[in-house]
Amino acid sequence: FMTGLHQIVLDLGDPKALKCTVEALGFRHLELEVTAPRACIFRDAILELLSEEAGAYITPLARNGFLTFMNYVGGAYIYIRCKFAERAKALSSSWLEANNKKADDDDAESEDEEAVEEAVDEPVQTTSAKGRGSFLSGRSKRRSEKRPGSPGEDAVNLDEKAVPRNFTDMFVFNAAVMGFGNRIWMQEVLGAFDAIVVNVANSFRLQEECDVLALRIAKYKGPIVYSEFKSVMLSTMRSLVKDWGSIHEVSWAWLWENVERLLKDLHGKPKKQEAALSAMLSVLDQDALMLVRQNVYSHFFVLAPAGEHYFRQSTTRLHFIADKVVSLSLDMYRYPKRMVEDLSAMGLRHVGYGVPTELFGPFVTACLQVVRMLNPDAEAEEAFRWSMNLISRVLTRVINEGSTIVMKAINQNSAKLLDRAIACAPRGRRAMWMLRVQVGTQSISPLVWAIETGGLDAARAMIVDLLTIRADRDRYYYGVDFIFERHPDIVKRLCADAPALLPDLLDGLIWRSRTTESGLRRVHYYVKHLLVDQKGGFAKTIEWITELQDPGMVNHPATIMVADMVWSRVVYQTFLYGKAWFVFTLIAFIISQGILNDKNASDETAARPFELRLLVFICRCFIYSCCMGWQIFAQVKLAVQDMRADRCVHVGPLRLPAMLARYQEALTLLLNVLLLVMFCMEPVLRCAGSSGPGHLFTERCSAARQYRFAYSVVSSLAMLVYFAALTDLAVFSTRVSVYVLVSGRMLSEVVLFLVSLLFVVAAFACGMSALHQGSLHFDGVPTAAMSLLKMSLGVFSGTSYDALHDEPALLVGVFVYVILSAVFFLNVLVAQLNGAYQASYRDMIGYARLHRGKIVTETMHLVSKARWARFLESLRLDEPVEFGEGDIGLSGGVQVWEPGSANITTEDRIRRYGGSTASSDPWPDTAADHHDDEDRFLRMEKLIDRAMKRMRRKGGGGGGGAIPEAEDTCDYLDGLDEVGFLLQPRGGLPRR
Repeated sequence: FMTGLHQIVLDLGDPKALKCTVEALGFRHLELEVTAPRACIFRDAILELLSEEAGAYITPLARNGFLTFMNYVGGAYIYIRCKFAERAKALSSSWLEANNKKADDDDAESEDEEAVEEAVDEPVQTTSAKGRGSFLSGRSKRRSEKRPGSPGEDAVNLDEKAVPRNFTDMFVFNAAVMGFGNRIWMQEVLGAFDAIVVNVANSFRLQEECDVLALRIAKYKGPIVYSEFKSVMLSTMRSLVKDWGSIHEVSWAWLWENVERLLKDLHGKPKKQEAALSAMLSVLDQDALMLVRQNVYSHFFVLAPAGEHYFRQSTTRLHFIADKVVSLSLDMYRYPKRMVEDLSAMGLRHVGYGVPTELFGPFVTACLQVVRMLNPDAEAEEAFRWSMNLISRVLTRVINEGSTIVMKAINQNSAKLLDRAIACAPRGRRAMWMLRVQVGTQSISPLVWAIETGGLDAARAMIVDLLTIRADRDRYYYGVDFIFERHPDIVKRLCADAPALLPDLLDGLIWRSRTTESGLRRVHYYVKHLLVDQKGGFAKTIEWITELQDPGMVNHPATIMVADMVWSRVVYQTFLYGKAWFVFTLIAFIISQGILNDKNASDETAARPFELRLLVFICRCFIYSCCMGWQIFAQVKLAVQDMRADRCVHVGPLRLPAMLARYQEALTLLLNVLLLVMFCMEPVLRCAGSSGPGHLFTERCSAARQYRFAYSVVSSLAMLVYFAALTDLAVFSTRVSVYVLVSGRMLSEVVLFLVSLLFVVAAFACGMSALHQGSLHFDGVPTAAMSLLKMSLGVFSGTSYDALHDEPALLVGVFVYVILSAVFFLNVLVAQLNGAYQASYRDMIGYARLHRGKIVTETMHLVSKARWARFLESLRLDEPVEFGEGDIGLSGGVQVWEPGSANITTEDRIRRYGGSTASSDPWPDTAADHHDDEDRFLRMEKLIDRAMKRMRRKGGGGGGGAIPEAEDTCDYLDGLDEVGFLLQPRGGLPRR
């Protein structure tokens, strides 16, 4: 205030400068309703203050002078405000026409379409350089490839001549024609010009935009003539606006004069301030930084004690914030564009934190006070003050613009407040109120914010509301498209941060008819976005749900519908073809190793028929090359991909590829190792050097003799692993897959039984060997252990038991062992298997479906695009599905019929409303009655509690049941009367 007053007094001798100064100040006071009475009150207050403070220095002549120029300033403010309305209207209408925009921004249908487009185009927290000008908003793809903050970032190439259809293209064309194509600084002005024009009525926002623009222009070298931009701008507007007149000429010239004045005030300053601030921060040592960290918050809490309630982090975190503030002050000069984007994102996060904007001013003051303790020079101090002031203005604006009633309800995690907040939303914009809070080029999703901050009650209320089907006479409203277009990874977010909300989301994708037809009920599964991603490929929904490893979630009807459709109509054949090759290699392995193997290989004198030797050789060559070789190549490829992507599992100190954590891949690796060992010991290769008749492809030679038994053992193990890997085919039948999975879960109990049995065998074998006895069956520990195992397996002969009668001590030991092993441990095993089966039975179908879902996601990349396209075309997801006869519903769903008794539905999930069908009108507040009932019951509980406490307080002192006094009794009866009133149904008898 004093700076402006001082500048007016200095310019009193120069009428032209005085006019410019007063116009600039009047432009900054456009938000204030300046009237003649208010100007007189303010003038008299200033004169009274000067008279008291200056005393005799205020002569009558000086007083008249102050009175005159204050009248002039007040009148100028009123005049500027009155004249501005006409100019603002001309600016707004002509700007819309120049950019081919509709003037009616309140049209709800256009808002609906824009909302959907915005939801598709922009993620939750955009950090891309989408500016507010038309060429930066996605319509023009001509972007500079320079780094953020450098000259020319996010700007068009002025030498490129495009078809002039809007202001940006026409400006580029005119600049090139007028010889200004090499004015790179114009790119920056053009990038911010839309925000300048749109916010011309907001002087604070205009000042902010000009400050940032000045920082960006300061990156360019060479002379900057602002009048050149004015010439190109006016010529562009003249060519685009059909009814261009004098009012437009004056308005646009006036707008640029104000912008030019604001830019010239900062011209040349950013470079000097950046250098001074950089020099000051570069010499700060750790002691100085620690001084800043420790004193910022102490000064801030003195200036704003309420701030202590918002800074609840640890000291180290607060020190990190202080360091970040210091670095931001310099980054604002270096990378202004990027900093505005980052500050907008930071401000939107603070919206979710519920931080009052009143705290930013004291915080900036505290930072400035601490910096002054470092004794900087005047230029550095001013640079820090100006930068922090700009940062606080950006944050304040973002928080004010982003603090919607929906965000406030989320901060309190109240479903009731959220329902009331969105009750006033236009029905065409209701979904976007819960999915987007847009501030400049940054946006935040209230739904995602509620999920990330743990506001699950509010998030659940939003999901339920978005997935509620509402209808009037003209159209249906359903938010499923908005959710998945705005957040394609919503299922992944819920799986990671809020799995409890996933059933609410999946339930909202199913619609069941309240009525039945011939004993069948219509069911719609709106699973388009669970099947198809935004690029038309297979969505990762099944993969995310499978990774959650929740058998209950995978058993949800919507998940079952998607997984079964994809499995039976797309993946089934592809998976079968892949396994057919594996089965073929297994058959070849069985032929070569189990059927045609040389049983008499020890007889080296006899020769097998050549045809058999040739067939064995061909089968083994096929196994080693086509099976082992291909599998090794595939596994090495997967291992390299996992290691490059840092997908590893830790086994002790070892880091192994994540592929080995999968059962099938681990078996394949074991099989490859066994086949490789077999190849190294292959008898046919060992005998390749032998000569003589019948020695071609033979296994009978002295060189293979020493490897023959080891080769047979490894071959037998490989055969078992082959068949173990074949269990993956159980996925074709859910029932068989359930049996296989349950059997695998029972193996742990069997292993525990065997470990216990071996322990008892070892103990009794050692004990019986220590006895003085003459039984040959227990002569030494190994012989005794083998005899005990035979007893456990029931293969110990009866005559051997009879021989033990001559050794009473040994016989007693055998009796005790048999009781332990055959009675106790075996029955414990049966009980454990039964208990484990009962525990797994509830979830075994879910685990089977998890296994199938995993195979579906792993096989989908092998499905051809043509087959996937035919599958999607057969579903006809783009065609509306009927809710009933003649009632054309929504698209994106699959209709099935289920028995009427399967899922009895008593309420129609479609909420139908009469009255106006305008999409700009809100829905009738049907939730108000429900919340009113809740409030009435809460008040009733409080009244009863209060009455009971009063009775206990009056009756507890004397003896057990003293009667309350008359006055208290009347109060109690009044309370009961009010309770009775609260219990009355809505529209009942009035209170007596």
